[in-house]
Amino acid sequence: MIAILGGLGAAFMWAAANLASSRSSRLIGASSTVAWMMLVGLAVTAPLAPFSGPLPPITPRLAFWMAASGLGSVIGLLLIYRGLQIGKVGAVLALASTEGAIAAVIAVVAGERLTIPVALVLAIIAIGIATVALASGNAAEPSEVNADAGVRPSPGVERRATMFGATAAIAFGFSIYGTAQAGLSLPIVLAIMPARIAGVALVFVPMALAGRLRMTRRAAPLVVVVALGEVLGNVSYVVGARESIAIAAVLASQFAAVGAVAAFFLFRERLSLQQRSGVVAIFVGVAILTAVRG
Repeated sequence: MIAILGGLGAAFMWAAANLASSRSSRLIGASSTVAWMMLVGLAVTAPLAPFSGPLPPITPRLAFWMAASGLGSVIGLLLIYRGLQIGKVGAVLALASTEGAIAAVIAVVAGERLTIPVALVLAIIAIGIATVALASGNAAEPSEVNADAGVRPSPGVERRATMFGATAAIAFGFSIYGTAQAGLSLPIVLAIMPARIAGVALVFVPMALAGRLRMTRRAAPLVVVVALGEVLGNVSYVVGARESIAIAAVLASQFAAVGAVAAFFLFRERLSLQQRSGVVAIFVGVAILTAVRG
């Protein structure tokens, strides 16, 4: 049950972060969004680190997974925010949401055992996620650059956006698996800090020194939402992954489906029949998974 609740909590938090980032990236750019949200995230988590518990010995294995968590997260965020900046929200999030399946496969290859009923239910949920996000069709919004003219992104721009989303999924898959592995040994706050440290060191500091950081009054609250959504989502995911990485990872990847539903209410994006069918499949799958695991 903890894996289910942790994964679902992460999905809602990450959906909020990605919806906010789709706006902030178009106001200040993807790199500035990542830089500022990492700084805010580090400012939130660093004061809690001394009170989070004792630091265990940093073995080579733990150091490897901490590095994978940090670097994978930074690379994935830069890619997905760039995709959200230029492409359709639904399509980019759909591709990025396959991170859960990637992490689940890594977990199974690494030795985590899943019963056949649980594996089948996870497959149903994954299909529902893909259906909701990929069936966006006309529901996906055009790039803000062309929004005033009512023109959709060109095929070349859309291909670039989907490539950003697909590559981000690979980076995120290794990142969330690395975060889960770090969370097995480290206190939760310390387990989610590598990404924030890497983001500040590799993105914020270089951009600040180069004078390339951007911020506007409209973007500032959005960046705070992005940062808090990422931090709280990672906390929820690590809690769930301590019981089952595969289950928590697949359910956390529902952020794409949650984002598509939220976009219906926030941005007037219509849900197609396929999307509604996908939502039903997800809800039914989660209910069955709860019963099976309960």
